Amino acid sequence: MHVSVLASGSKGNSIFVEINNTLILVDAGISARRITNSLSDIGVDIRDIEGIVVTHEHRDHVSGLVTLCKKYGLPVYSRLATFKSMYCIDKLPLECLHPIKEKFAIGNLAVEAFNISHDAADPVGYSIKGRQQKCTVATDLGFVTSNVQEAIDNSDVLVLEANHDIDMLKNGDYPLALKRRIMGKQGHLSNSDAAWALVRMKKQHSYVFLAHMSEENNRPDIAKKTITDIMWQQGIKLGEDIDIKMAKQDEIVTMSADKKSS
Repeated sequence: MHVSVLASGSKGNSIFVEINNTLILVDAGISARRITNSLSDIGVDIRDIEGIVVTHEHRDHVSGLVTLCKKYGLPVYSRLATFKSMYCIDKLPLECLHPIKEKFAIGNLAVEAFNISHDAADPVGYSIKGRQQKCTVATDLGFVTSNVQEAIDNSDVLVLEANHDIDMLKNGDYPLALKRRIMGKQGHLSNSDAAWALVRMKKQHSYVFLAHMSEENNRPDIAKKTITDIMWQQGIKLGEDIDIKMAKQDEIVTMSADKKSS
């Protein structure tokens, strides 16, 4: 298994996942050129990608789709309501669009979409399973519902949102309405909420990317300290029970469930 977060944050999101020799992308919210170049940097040809699964229609998750579909004919999988709500839907080739329900397959992978709480048409996270390994992506969610918690259980690799520090957000310069949106049930996940999701997660050992971190209302050191402090208090040991890395907006971050990597 190979998972690389190509970009994560409000300026654009895309994740590369390879399991059992099937290569896919989760979201394409940066330019097609940047996605192609980033894949090349990790030794992957864009033409070997077998599909793109899209979590929701916001621009920072779909802005590269048009070029990727037109130039490379990549199939795109998402909920029908998500497709209908995309700003670029009239530019996407119909033959590339594959509406999904809960479960579907791409190559050797079984993919399961699970509902999340976010201010989008029909947003989802994804559990991506090979024969013996599982990668789960759960970002852009206001809170961790029971079905989200169940979906992240037993993940070998987990991409989990740690968007904001609550005190930084409350004391920051954002308008009150925006603060309420972010902290609301259809907003974004705080560091502490992410920590408790990890505490409750069922798994002997997991590799975790902390993702979609706010540039204005969070810092990597604060996020890591908040999350690791809560886990330590609950008896979870970093490096033994969970390995954590920070996903970044402008840098590829890679993790393998087979061995640690940079």
